[in-house]
Amino acid sequence: MTKKDPSAKISASMLTMRLQRIGRKNEPHFRVVVVDRKHAPRSGKFIDIVGSYNPKSGKVEMKIDAIKDWMSKGVQTSDTVHNFLVTHKVIDAKKISSLPKKTSVKRKTK
Repeated sequence: MTKKDPSAKISASMLTMRLQRIGRKNEPHFRVVVVDRKHAPRSGKFIDIVGSYNPKSGKVEMKIDAIKDWMSKGVQTSDTVHNFLVTHKVIDAKKISSLPKKTSVKRKTK
């Protein structure tokens, strides 16, 4: 029996690599997962687990071979995952600001 590729039925442009929270209350812990963009992060419908992140200890674990394989198929990354990959020198790029952009306050003129 051969194992089917889970990404075969989903276009790679529809996939994204992002964080999924799996920790308890006040004990945050995240998985780095490949998921279809239309599914919510907490739905549990991920395709592959490619790493984990513990923000309390700052420990980041990644399956670099799997990440490079998924990225070669065209999977997009979230800003935070992109910054992790840049920090661990998996990809050569600049970090992306993951904070929301401020909008200027519009003044009313009379």
